[in-house]
Parts: sequence; structure tokens; C-alpha cells
Amino acid sequence: MLDRYKVRFVPFNHSLTRKAIVVVIGGALLLQPLQGVLPFAYEKAAAASTADTLKTANMTMTEQSRQPIASGVNRIDYRWTPAKGNGTVNVHVIEVDLTNPYVQLNAMSGKGNTVANLSNVLNLAKENGAVAAVNADVFQTGSSSDNSPMGPQITSGTLMSGPMQLKGMYSFGVTKSKAASIDLYSFDGKLTAEDGSAFPIAGMNESAYRTEPNNGYSHANAIYVYTSAWTAATRPKDSNTTPTEVLVRNGKVVQITKSGETLQMQPPADGYILRAHGTAAKFINEHLTVGSAVNADYSLVSQTTGQKIDTASYQMMVGGHTILVENGKAAAFSRDISGVSGSSAVYRTAVGYTKDAKKVLMLTAEGTSTRNGMTLKELQEAMVALGVWKGVDLDGGGSTTMVERPLGEFALKTAHPTTGGTYLRPVANGIGVFSTAPKGQLAGLMPGGANTLFIGQTADYSLKAYDTYYNPVDAGDLKPQWKATGSIGMFNGSTFTALKSGQGAIKASAAGVTGELPVNVIGADQIASMTIDASAGSLESGAQVKATIKITTKDGLNYTVPSESIKWEFKGFSASVSGNSFTVDKVNSGAAVGYAIARYDGYPAMLTLTQGSASTMWETFEKVAYGITFESTDGASGSVQLVNGLSGKESSTALQLRYDFTSGIGSGKTLAAYAALNGSGRQVSGTPSGMALDVYGDNSFNWLRMEVKDSAGKLAYIDLAKSINWTGWKTLKIDFATYSLNYPITIKRLYVANIAQDQDERSATGAVAFDDMTMLYPPSLPALERPFVKLTLNQKAATIGSTAVKLDVAPIALNGVTYLPLVFIADAMDAQVGWESAEKRVTVIRGDRIIDMQIGSKDIIVDGVRQPAAAAPIIRDGRTLVPLRLISEQLGLKVGFDGATKSVTVE
Repeated sequence: MLDRYKVRFVPFNHSLTRKAIVVVIGGALLLQPLQGVLPFAYEKAAAASTADTLKTANMTMTEQSRQPIASGVNRIDYRWTPAKGNGTVNVHVIEVDLTNPYVQLNAMSGKGNTVANLSNVLNLAKENGAVAAVNADVFQTGSSSDNSPMGPQITSGTLMSGPMQLKGMYSFGVTKSKAASIDLYSFDGKLTAEDGSAFPIAGMNESAYRTEPNNGYSHANAIYVYTSAWTAATRPKDSNTTPTEVLVRNGKVVQITKSGETLQMQPPADGYILRAHGTAAKFINEHLTVGSAVNADYSLVSQTTGQKIDTASYQMMVGGHTILVENGKAAAFSRDISGVSGSSAVYRTAVGYTKDAKKVLMLTAEGTSTRNGMTLKELQEAMVALGVWKGVDLDGGGSTTMVERPLGEFALKTAHPTTGGTYLRPVANGIGVFSTAPKGQLAGLMPGGANTLFIGQTADYSLKAYDTYYNPVDAGDLKPQWKATGSIGMFNGSTFTALKSGQGAIKASAAGVTGELPVNVIGADQIASMTIDASAGSLESGAQVKATIKITTKDGLNYTVPSESIKWEFKGFSASVSGNSFTVDKVNSGAAVGYAIARYDGYPAMLTLTQGSASTMWETFEKVAYGITFESTDGASGSVQLVNGLSGKESSTALQLRYDFTSGIGSGKTLAAYAALNGSGRQVSGTPSGMALDVYGDNSFNWLRMEVKDSAGKLAYIDLAKSINWTGWKTLKIDFATYSLNYPITIKRLYVANIAQDQDERSATGAVAFDDMTMLYPPSLPALERPFVKLTLNQKAATIGSTAVKLDVAPIALNGVTYLPLVFIADAMDAQVGWESAEKRVTVIRGDRIIDMQIGSKDIIVDGVRQPAAAAPIIRDGRTLVPLRLISEQLGLKVGFDGATKSVTVE
């Protein structure tokens, strides 16, 4: 398939953001014929710091970070947000200053810069010594393909391959005088025999393909030349043409094969191999003889100027796809964009340059959990906003890759995840950034380690260093001194222990140079909510509960609190804590409910344990008394069966689902294979809050889901795993809360899906298995006492039911707020009250609710969530009084007030 492209951005020079005019596409970008564009206004919004915000009518790009990679090479990251719609995309820019004497760009390809040898971008960069790189040309895929690039490739002034005869495929190049260019190129070649007769050469080092616009067979009635850069033992695998091949060394014909025979050898370094067919083979047999002289002359031709290109004057060139930006404006697409999912939001790669052709911007668009990427139209607008004068689309989607040598580091790394996460797709070639800067003086130190910590947490810090040319310096040769500012903790060697919340910095000093890392030690005052993510546990001796404490800060950031920073309180039982787990040692006599309270810096979250398990095994597949059948979409096949002996559960029976999507790949449809339970499904009793199940994964990266029908007849498609990225057994825990189900529910089908987009990113065949499906139910709490309580303002006399009691302190009205005595109400309503005198903190537990409040503070914490209260608790005569509304709203009690008698009722 020719049009198998995926797209992604590469970084650029930030000074370009000072441009005053950019353009936007007006209306939809259509396929050919080419469409015009309309101008749009560009605005550089004011920023709170040195970071830039680039804004148009259709999008906003906010700078997130910038850092040099090498002398003349910078990386800048942006968060892109559309003006309409949801989600964000990470746009990464590598800016290359071609005026810098130490910077070069070059084309890289596999196996020592040869053609039709795929390799991933990270390996290409490592093998060639690049400091940064992105993927480049689109290429053919499939078992019959030779994987050559579709466009021309020049590496270090040598033409490695010619452009295929395809419409609107632009190329990016840099001359040896360091001028960037983007142009359309065709191939012009001629084979001249010793007798003076000549025949056109159609191409160089190219796979077989279908030409455009006539859709012909590329190698039919044509001569192609293959040089030593083509390292395969045979020329293109093309069942549509019968080859005749000619071996040429030092300008002389050495061997000519019979029709249909090929030379079983690689092209030699001192010559080349000609592949001919049809009328071209007839020319070979009539005009070439063994020992005769022959000359192959070929070059690239600019379709813009019609002039031949001196390839030796170019440092590098790679092919691309459609033009994106022309003269600083969004350009009409030069070819059909459906082959690159141009109207869909996907990962993308592109390259462009500034108006003076001296700065190159390599860009990738990385999808996020909220948006899978960008359309080509959106990519155009982003490039224009970044200051691109002329730009071209490169291969994207699964091919989109950016690598860099981070500042102060020696090793290359991927700059961001690909569509496959950590998987790097082998590609035809890439654009490498190279630095020849000499060794300089020590210029910077970069402490590395956690910049967000919790009180009591220890963290080790490392050090990176760089010189005046941004070359990495071995920090192992330095003897740094470590210290922390802000009185937030202390160092022991390079290990830091956080002792107090607040803002500070980790500083390292060596050889007269100091570097620092800002650090925030989170305190309770920064927390908006805290939760306990716990495994199912029960109130019984020996029960073990794994509990992870998570917080969300007031500014919306999410963190997991390290176990060493948590203090546990246990009510109704005693327990032993080990890391992020605790084990119930002994249950108090008569306790029907137990409470495990986790506190970080005093901030609480609570886990409620009840006697008996809160989980029920729903299906073990050991004795299945109903039918399970295989179902599928068009283009999918497979089977279901109960199996034994899977590694890790050899003695257990599991439900195995095999699938084969091979025939449906490329259909443009999502493919699915189902295990259908009991025909119309199997019902689940009660109201489970979630489910746990064991799944045997096949590392296929396919989607694992479950189809559920609720009592209202609504179908819900529940994600078990968005990517099956593991092998062997794994326990999955599913929360039903986000699906708005009406109970009872019926589980209809378990299934594996391969979505239409980027189907070649995932395995077409495989097998998964399911076992031990457990329903998780909310804990069942004993009924709470709710007696009728009556109090009167300014009086200590009260009644509980029909019993008269005397209060330590009377309820009062103060500044329009009615206050009730907390302990009295709590005792009457079967609640527990705790008091922490140092912090003047009161904790109330009733049922499965916990309320935490401080005297004088209007902030209260309800079930781990910080909330504002109408009024703060107060102390009168040594007793805590709380606002009436707090009693009614947070403890779930009904409160009444009679203004005539000034009496308060609680029930």
C-alpha cells in the first residue's frame, strides 16, 4: 500500500514566535483539485513568564518548556488546544540554526545508510552519531515490498534513491552551503550504449509501485538502475514484470541475464545493476553486449524551475508528502490526504524552515489521553503560528518518532511516546541533527530527581553537567556539594529527606558552578482531596489490605503519596503496617465495623471494613452450565473454548478467546471478536460498584472490552484494557461508577477489538483468556441509631427520645448562625468524635463518613474532599460547637428549627 503514512512534529527556534502575521485555512481543506486559502489574524498573547502563548481564532499553543540540545539546536514543547472541541495535543519542536558553524543536518537510513533497510529512528540516530532526529519519508509496507522511500534521498551529497512517479510529493533538503529548501522533484535519466543509442532510465533504487496519475506498473517497459546503496541480493519483488538484468562494472557490461532471470548478488561498489523489462529489455538485448561500454546518467529535476539539480551540492534530502505551508501561509494540499488520514486527529511529523531558509523546524504532534493528535489542517495552522515559511508533511501515525540527546546527557532518548507507547516503528529514513562543537568549559549543572515531595519522604538526587557548547560533561568527575533552601529538609550525601512543607530548591555546586532544581514539599493546605485506592478487605483477623493513597492538589495535580509519609489510625481493630499494605491483627470485641484512617500531614481519608467479604466470585469457568459462543464482525474470525494449563494457572480452567483479524485489516472498519455468554447474557445480582478479573494477555496492543446491558435496556461498553500491552496473567479492576448503569446488569459479551485507525500498529492474530471474574460490592454497614433529639437555644436541658438529659454547654445563636454541641449530637446519633488538641482538630465518624474540621477554620474535609463551610466550629466552655447546617448537610441528619420556641430538633 503506497499511502501508509503517519504524521508527527519536530522542534523549532523559539524566536520565530515573534512573527506578526500567520494564516488560517478558511473552510474545509478538500482533496484535489487544489483549494485556495484565506488569511487569519495572529496574536501573541501576554504570558505570565517568559513562556509564549501563540493564539489564532482556531487554536492556542502555550509553551511548556524549552532547552538546548546542542550548540544551535533547541527543543521547545507546546500544549496545543483547539478553540472548538475538547482535548489537548503536545507539540514538540526541534529548532536548528543553520547559521551555527557546528550544526549539520543529514539523511539517515538503515544498515550504514543504505536503501530499503528499515530501522527505527533511535537506532538510526545512535548509529550515525546524531544529537536529535525525526522520522522522514513515507515508504511502502507489506510482504512484497522492498520498503524503499517514496521520495528522493541524498545523504552527504550522494543520491541514494530517486523519487517515485507520484503526484504532489514534496521533498525537504539542505544544501552544503546550509540553505534549506522544499520542492517537487522528478527523475531524469538516460542509458547510452556504446553504439550511441539511448533509452530513458525511469528511476534509481526504487521498489515496484503503481505510478500516478496513470496507475501503471512502475517497472513495466522501463529501465531502473540499482547502486551499491541497494543492499538486497535481488531487485524489487514485482510479479507484474519479467526482469532482464545487466551487471555493469567500471563502465563495462559484465553480464546480461536471460529474460526472467536475476543476478543473485548485491550491486557492486564499482558499478551498478540495470533492471529492464519489455521494450527496455529489448533495447538491452539489441544494443548491449558483454564487454561493451555503457553509461548511465541521471539527476533530479526541480518541477518548479525545470532545472536539473546538482545532487553533490546538497548535504541532504528526504522525501515527504503534501506541501503544508507556502510563503508563510497554509497551502492547498498538493495530493490526496486520505492516505495519511488527513482529516483525522492522529500523530504527525512535519518539517519546515523560516523565510531566510536558515532555521529549520522539525515538529511532531503527540496525542494525549484527551485527543489522539491533529488533522493536517490543524497542523498547518500550528506551523504557521510557529513561524514556518515553507513546510512539508512527513510520515506520521505509528511512524512518528522524535529522539534527542537531552541536555547534560550522553545517551539518546525518545523525546515522547509514540502511538505504540514505547514501541518504535522501523522506518525508511530519518532526518538527523549533528553537532561538531568542540569541548568547552563547564557551564551548567542540572540536579535531577523529584521536584515534588511529601513530608517524611526521602529521595536521591543525581547530577548532569554541560559545557559552553551544550556538550555533555561527565558529572562523575565532579565533586558536588548538595544543599536545600527553604528549610524544607536536609541532605545526607546526595539523599534528601523532606521534613517540612513549603517551596524550596535543591542546589548542587561544583567547580564554581551552581545548578538548582525547584522543589515543592506538599502540605495539607495544598490538598483538595485525598482518596484510598484499596483492594477488597474485610474486618477479620489476618485480612490483608493493599492501600494506595492518592491526592489531588488545589491546582488540579494528581499524586500518589509514598507509604512512608502516611500515618495510619485504626478504630475497631488493631493492624500492622508494611509499606502500602496493612494486615488486621485483632478485631475488637463487639466491633461490627472497622475504620482505617490514613493521614498525610493531618489530612484524612478513611477506608471502612465490615465483617464478611465485600466481593463475590461471579464466574470461575470451572463448571459452566450455560453456552458460550464465538461471534465476530465482518473481517474477523476465531473461536472460544474452556482451556486448562495456561502458564501461571496450570490447574485452573479459563475461557480462551482466539481471534484472527487478517482478512479485515485495511477495510477501514473496526474489527471485533466476541465471547458471547449464555446467548443473551448472564445477569449479575445486586448493585456491584465494580469488578475484578484475571486476564491472560498476548501483548497485541488490541482493545479489551465488555458489553453490558442494564435494567433499562441500555448497552454499555466497558473498557477492561485500552491496550493489551502485557503477556501472561494480570488482574484488572474495573469501576462501574462512570458508566451510569441501572441495576441489575447483564454481562453479554467479552471481546477483543482492533479499531480502524492504525490497524497495522496492533497484532492481527492472537488469543486472550479470562478467569476468576469477581463482583465488588460496597460494604454493608449496620443500621445507625437515629433517635429524636430536641434542644433549646441557651438552655442545657435536652431530650433524647423521651429521656431528659443535661448538656455540658447550651446551643447558641451567634452572628446569625445557630451552633449545636457536637459531642452531644454525635453520641446521640451513634457517631464517634476524636479531638487533636495541638491542631485543635475535630474528627467525626458516622457510618462510612468521616468529617474533619479545625476550630476557627471554614474549611472542612468530608470523606477526603475539602469543602467550604458557612461558618467555622467554635469552642464554648471547653466544648466544640458546630453550625447547624454542618450537622444537617454533612452527617446526613434531618434538622429542624422552631423560631417561636427557639427549639432545635435533630433526627
